[in-house]
Amino acid sequence: MRLPTPRGPLTNWLFEELRSPAHELASPPPGRDEGELQDEDLQLALFACYELHYQGFDEVEDRWEWAPSLLAIREMLESHFERALAHLVPAPLTIPPAEVPQALVGLVAAEQGPRLSDFLHRTADIGQFREFAIHRSIYHLKEADPHTWAIPRLRGPAKAALVEIQTDEYGGGRSQRMHSELFRATMRALGLDDSYGAYIDRVPAITLTVGNVMSLFGLHRRHRGALLGHLAAFEMTSSLPNALYSQGLRRLGVDPEARRFYDEHVQADAVHEQIAAHDMCGAFATDDPSATGAILYGAACALTLDRLVAEHLMSQWTEGETSLRELCEWTAHP
Repeated sequence: MRLPTPRGPLTNWLFEELRSPAHELASPPPGRDEGELQDEDLQLALFACYELHYQGFDEVEDRWEWAPSLLAIREMLESHFERALAHLVPAPLTIPPAEVPQALVGLVAAEQGPRLSDFLHRTADIGQFREFAIHRSIYHLKEADPHTWAIPRLRGPAKAALVEIQTDEYGGGRSQRMHSELFRATMRALGLDDSYGAYIDRVPAITLTVGNVMSLFGLHRRHRGALLGHLAAFEMTSSLPNALYSQGLRRLGVDPEARRFYDEHVQADAVHEQIAAHDMCGAFATDDPSATGAILYGAACALTLDRLVAEHLMSQWTEGETSLRELCEWTAHP
């Protein structure tokens, strides 16, 4: 994966610095509105900082991952990001641990937004389905990786439950059954480039935000409760939509092998949602009663950002427009 195209002064400066050997960084240029969740420059800068902890970039040396001055800049960006999230998603109240599973069910049931899965099932054309896959590729090509950060930060039943979920995500030890590999097959069947990060330049800030919030929660031990809540919401809203996605692809004549990614999630996530809500989040809340609010906050963030992405796609498609960004170079204005 190569560094993306800059989207503003921050990423233009950052990517130029990252192409050089690791060194002490000066202060970055000021942003326009660094607290905005849909700020293209901020979200891409955060994505790049986080990506150094995953697959990295071809032209960036690995020493940058833990360079103190880069971590300080990432912390500054994260503070803006966290304030924006907190403004968008009010912090839920702390509740008794025994009530956490049912509270998660209530959050999922209360979320209102456009039924993207219904549109893809009944109405979307092949071009819109390709766009949907491009948006989802930013996460699905590294599916499960952000939530795996929580494993060494847990203990007992909560840890065992998370490992059980992640084992399925990674194909039970068989590389061809890893969910990321199944999604690659779907992308190839849709005539898309299945290489990691191929479409970073095409997705808008709100799509990057979905991945960034997982990395934010995953890379900080203090957010482990939010990370578990995020995963629970992810699993609890997966089974039915994935069945509809598969049926939509079948309507469009896409072969069964390419639909396997979605079919796999219908069965697996129906089980995972129970494990995530009760055995993972419930056990973690019992072990740490002060974390119940964080669990629900992480779930609420997942649901809210998913709704914002759906609103973006549906609003663009309703207007007959693409939901993707045009490829363009950023240039400084005098």
